Amino acid sequence: MIAGPALANACDDVTQDGRHYTICKFDPRQDDIRTFWRGPSGAPLGSFSAVSATLAPGEKLVFAMNGGMYDRDDAPVGLYIEKAEELRRANTRGGPGNFHLKPNGVFFVGGGRAGVVETTRFLKERPAADYATQSGPMLVIGGKIHPRIHAEGVSEKSRNGVGVDRDGLAVFAISNEPVTFHAFADLFHDTLHCDNALFLDGSISALYAPDLGREDFTLPLGPMIGVVVKGK
Repeated sequence: MIAGPALANACDDVTQDGRHYTICKFDPRQDDIRTFWRGPSGAPLGSFSAVSATLAPGEKLVFAMNGGMYDRDDAPVGLYIEKAEELRRANTRGGPGNFHLKPNGVFFVGGGRAGVVETTRFLKERPAADYATQSGPMLVIGGKIHPRIHAEGVSEKSRNGVGVDRDGLAVFAISNEPVTFHAFADLFHDTLHCDNALFLDGSISALYAPDLGREDFTLPLGPMIGVVVKGK
């Protein structure tokens, strides 16, 4: 399953170890991958339909997913870049919860490439990023599952995340049933062949994929990641 420029078959359902997932792949060299958070009024968009309503004439949203953790005001809790403007600074503090299960990381798009890197590395190297969102924890780091994600874990939730595979494609995944952290990380490691992958969120995970008949409804969302095409 290789995505051309936002092709209809960019998304597909896969099964690993009896658990079901939806996977969507896009090529940053061809596909217009963006982050979305606030609308023209400055208020958080909160939904996929609101994202669609902000697009320019002739543009169409063909894919979207919630794109990182956020606070009570629906604001990103970590780094957030949109249209090459840094709207939220990176969060390197310690604390409870998945976001602070170090190392966390950044998904970014810029210069015709996508990447997932540890937050400290992103801040050190500052790769070209037109769009970026910070979340955590990393699921796969340098070809290995995050050392604090254990196979013995029993907590199961719906989960979504993003990685970059060895062909340079941005690979988005959402579980279609509750899964453990390790099972989700293993999906990126074993099946999707992503050497680096990032957890985006759990429980509120949502997908917009109209070609699959998916427009998940959940609580108001903070940052979102979407793919836009023109002339369709």
